[in-house]
Amino acid sequence: MRAEIQGIVAEVEKSLVLLAQRMDRETAPHRLEEFNARVEDPTLWDNPENAQKLMRERQALVDAMESYDTIAGDLSDNIELIELGEMEGDAEVIKEAEEALKSLKKKAAEKELEALLDGEADANDTFLEINSGAGGTESCDWASMLARMYVRWAEKKGYKVELQAESAGEEAGIKSATYKISGHNAYGWLKSESGVHRLVRISPFDSAAKRHTSFTSVGVYPVVDDNIEIEVNPADIRIDTYRSSGAGGQHVNTTDSAVRITHAPTGIVVTSSEKSQHQNRDIAMKALKSRLYQMELDRRNAAVNEMHENKGDAGWGNQIRSYVLQPYQMVKDLRTNFETSDTKGVLDGDLDGLMAATLAMDVAGKSRSEAQGDF
Repeated sequence: MRAEIQGIVAEVEKSLVLLAQRMDRETAPHRLEEFNARVEDPTLWDNPENAQKLMRERQALVDAMESYDTIAGDLSDNIELIELGEMEGDAEVIKEAEEALKSLKKKAAEKELEALLDGEADANDTFLEINSGAGGTESCDWASMLARMYVRWAEKKGYKVELQAESAGEEAGIKSATYKISGHNAYGWLKSESGVHRLVRISPFDSAAKRHTSFTSVGVYPVVDDNIEIEVNPADIRIDTYRSSGAGGQHVNTTDSAVRITHAPTGIVVTSSEKSQHQNRDIAMKALKSRLYQMELDRRNAAVNEMHENKGDAGWGNQIRSYVLQPYQMVKDLRTNFETSDTKGVLDGDLDGLMAATLAMDVAGKSRSEAQGDF
C-alpha cells in the first residue's frame, strides 16, 4: 500500500477513535435500548416538549452509531480491495479503492467535526439576524447577498428556512432580515458566523465603476427549548405594533400586525412581521429569549470563545471575514486564516470549509483551556 494511502487510512482511523469516544461506543447499544424502552411508553407524549427532546437525543445517538459503523465498514472493505488488487495485479481495482478511501477521509472528517458539536445548545434550531452597516446602498445590497448565501447553505444542509422579518433598503437590498433555521445542529454550525462581514468589489451602483467596501453584521442565536427557563420581567419590555413594509401589491400588510419588542435592560430589539399579530408576539418573544440565552452562553464561554465580543459595530476593524471580489478573488476568515479563491462557491452557500475551520479552532482552544484548569 502506497505511503499516501497509508496516511489516509491513519487519518480515517483517528476520526473513528474520536467518534467512538464522543458517543461512548461501549455503552451506546445499552443507551439505545433505554431510549427505545422510553419511546414505547404510552405516556411519553403527555409532555410533548420532553418527548421531542427524547426523540432528538435518540436520533442523534442512532446517527452517531450508524456513521461509525458505515465509516468503519467502508474502511475495512477498501483496504481489503487494495490488498486483493495488489495480490492479483489489478491496477483498476486498486485505483477505485484508493479514490473511495480519499472520499471516505473527507466524510470521516465531516462526521468528526459534527461530533464536536456537543455544546449546550449546538443541536438546537437557530435565529439568523442580518443587519446592513456602514456603506449605505452598497451595504444593503451586501446584506441581501449574505441572506441569499445563508439560505442557500441551509437548503443544501436540508434545513428548513423561515423568514421572520425583513426591512427593505431604500434603493436596493435589505436593511435587515431575520430567519429561523431549523434542523439538527443548525445553531452549532452557524454560531461561528456571528460578526461583521466585509465586502470589497466594483460597485454596480457607481457609474464610475470604483471599488467600494461594504459592511454587514450577522447575529446567530439558538432557539430556546421550552424546557429552558428564561425569565423576562414584563416591566422590562415595551411591545409596539406597526404596519410592516413590503414590496406592495396584493400582499402588502395593511394592518398594524407587525410586532416590535424592546428589552430595556439590554437594549435588545426584536421584530416579527407575519400576518397574525398574535403569531408575531409569540415569535418575537421567542426571539428575545433566544437573544438573552445567547448572552448567558457568551458569559459562560467568555474564557474560551471571544467571537461574539468581536462583533462590535459593522465597520472597519471589526470584521471576522473579508470577501474580496476586486482586484482579486478571495474569501478569508480573519480568525482562522482559512481562505479560498472560490468566491462564487462561497456566495452560493459553500460555507462548510470556513465553518469547520472555526469550529476546529474553538474546540482546540477549549481543550487547551480545560487542560490548563481554566474550568
